[in-house]
Amino acid sequence: MNRRDFLISGGAALAATALSGPFFPAFATGKKLTVKIGYLPITDHLLMLAAEREKFPNVTLEPVKFTSWPEITEALKAGKIDGAFLLTPMGITLRQKGIPLKVVLLGHRNGSVITVKNSGEINRIEDLKGKIIAIPSPFSTHNILLRKVLTEHGINPAHDLKIIDMAPPEMVVALATGRIHGYIVAEPFGAQAEAQKVGKILALSKDIWHDHICCVLNLQEKLVHNYPGEVQELVAGFQRTATFIEAEPVLAAKGSVKILGQKAEIVQHVLTSPRDRISFLNLTPAKADFAATQDYMIKFGIAKEKIDLASYLDDRFARRKV
Repeated sequence: MNRRDFLISGGAALAATALSGPFFPAFATGKKLTVKIGYLPITDHLLMLAAEREKFPNVTLEPVKFTSWPEITEALKAGKIDGAFLLTPMGITLRQKGIPLKVVLLGHRNGSVITVKNSGEINRIEDLKGKIIAIPSPFSTHNILLRKVLTEHGINPAHDLKIIDMAPPEMVVALATGRIHGYIVAEPFGAQAEAQKVGKILALSKDIWHDHICCVLNLQEKLVHNYPGEVQELVAGFQRTATFIEAEPVLAAKGSVKILGQKAEIVQHVLTSPRDRISFLNLTPAKADFAATQDYMIKFGIAKEKIDLASYLDDRFARRKV
């Protein structure tokens, strides 16, 4: 399936499947609720450290790792997982197509980079003209960030360069072998290119759109409705993990190896150089952040119409102090 089409096929049928399908096993009284959360091996999803750090009284958090956005999205649509950290435009698009999801927490703020070939050919945004730049998905915050910065520098994203989509783990090799001139994606793939001396950071996403949202935790609506206490427990555990990452980035990097499969020193570089390269502060879903994302989606042709954000966002779990 074409990656541009994977989000827009069979919306109504998939919504019906998600509402009625068996994505929650039967639980005997007194047993923990197993919640399968999908994620990618990126620092944006570092909150999945909660699976190793937290002792949930009533929840068993089961991490399910994917390597691409189409895979994780299809699993969520089919009800094979109970939730996932998804790119904001991706979750909005799924909701627009009738998939019953609720956003209960942000995964992070900032955290992405424009990385280019370390050859001296590209030294400023204007140098991207005529080049091939990869993004992880048309339905990504990275697509918005790239088009935003290009437009601000007088470059027409539709005509002045070629934008292609590519799975994040493929990007460093594609850059090294000359298949692309650069990419914009979540860390640690910028830091990896830096460490291997094949790429350099042209821009940090925090400097393109300060404190922007990107990946957010989408849960099946049925889970939120039927198990609010367990969802509260899960969200609180993620929030404690966010506090830990901010307070102890070196320890968080060391602990990330099992979850992300990345080198600890690479993750540490992302968390500390500079300190706000990625942020795990202020993770309560706010309508203003999502409204800004929707406006950019319309502006750049990623979406044709908006969704009702009030029915999509559920901030009560993140707002509760536990």
